[in-house]
Amino acid sequence: MTLQIERIPVLSDNYIWLAHDPASGATAVVDPAVADAPIQRAAELGWRITHILNTHHHGDHVGGNLEIKAATGCTIVGPRADAARIPGIDVQVGDGDRYRLGTAEAEVFDVPGHTRGHIAFWFAAGEALFCGDTLFVMGCGRLFEGTPAQMWHSLSKLARLPDATSIYCAHEYTQSNARFALSVEPDNAALRARAAEVDRLRAANQPTVPGTLGQERATNPFLRPGSPGLRRTLHLENAGTVEVFGATRAAKDSFR
Repeated sequence: MTLQIERIPVLSDNYIWLAHDPASGATAVVDPAVADAPIQRAAELGWRITHILNTHHHGDHVGGNLEIKAATGCTIVGPRADAARIPGIDVQVGDGDRYRLGTAEAEVFDVPGHTRGHIAFWFAAGEALFCGDTLFVMGCGRLFEGTPAQMWHSLSKLARLPDATSIYCAHEYTQSNARFALSVEPDNAALRARAAEVDRLRAANQPTVPGTLGQERATNPFLRPGSPGLRRTLHLENAGTVEVFGATRAAKDSFR
């Protein structure tokens, strides 16, 4: 049996995820911005919180750590490269490590760029990727502590995962991401269709996360620096991959 995953919307646009392994009863809170909401939802589902999985140190991802740990005695798992900034961390993990949540096993990727110590957890058997703020549906994180080359390398690791992989990112940014994507790749038919579906979902106050990696490869400009249309928009037809990626990220930073 694969992971059971529950979405918990909090703050203005954050998602906290509960990942539950039915075989063992282990339950992880992924990137808890706050404590009350995941504790309450786990109780409603009859799940006992045993772990916190942190992708990076930002307050809207670790703000609930200590309160949840005090209430449940859970184990906090986070990035070795940024352990000093993860409140209450018990287990440090990094690139290539494998971590078991009950009977479910995650492979860990170092994916710096948004922060210097960002990681992602990939549960291959459950086709689930918890990627924090590195990869969004039709977007990617801002480069607060990294370079375009670092972020492209990080995204390239994730882009090699199977098409069916579900992208459990931490924010509902998809509608604005889609508007930007259309501005740089307006002739992408798959993108136009997906943007229309996102508008329909958001008009009905429905979530757009998770998406799948196959969809991202077809519509996310940050995974498509080789796209001729994107390159034409940026006037970088003959530029290198990292230059195109960096220009795309810079364009998004100033997009309104």
